[in-house]
Amino acid sequence: MSVFYRLSKVTSPKAKGYGKWYPRAVITQTVDTEMLATIMQRNCTLKKADIVAVISELIETMADQLQDSKRVKLNGFGSFKIGIRGEGADSAADFSISKNIKGLHVLFQPEVKTDGSGLRQKTFITGCSVQEAPKNDVDTTKPANSGSNGGGNGGSTQPSNGGNGGGSHEPIGD
Repeated sequence: MSVFYRLSKVTSPKAKGYGKWYPRAVITQTVDTEMLATIMQRNCTLKKADIVAVISELIETMADQLQDSKRVKLNGFGSFKIGIRGEGADSAADFSISKNIKGLHVLFQPEVKTDGSGLRQKTFITGCSVQEAPKNDVDTTKPANSGSNGGGNGGSTQPSNGGNGGGSHEPIGD
């Protein structure tokens, strides 16, 4: 298994990496609660309906706890908390919820474990590799100055690791 990527050129002149090519993760499928329960049922003695019920209750309970200003830690998984997006006020007296708070979001921090050598590893990316996604529409064989107009046919001077999907898997650390 690998995390797929496609190359993407930064086309906004105001962006820090303008004109450069960056890898962008490609999502190939969404796995929902039902599918997770089906997969999990194969690996344990619980039935799919029981797993769905537990996951549904977990979601509801987590929402309640997060909205009560608590951090929720799932051992072996990671921690969730609510973050606030807002604008600064000139003084504490000038601050108001309606004017300065612009929204809320959920922050997730995966669990980190330290191995015997002291190296910190995030739970979900330990042993992960990356591979170029199939049907990448970026031609990586042309030099960067070959008249690219910012579209998908520009080039990179960096060699491709695997062309259009038949490539190598490269392990990535964190």
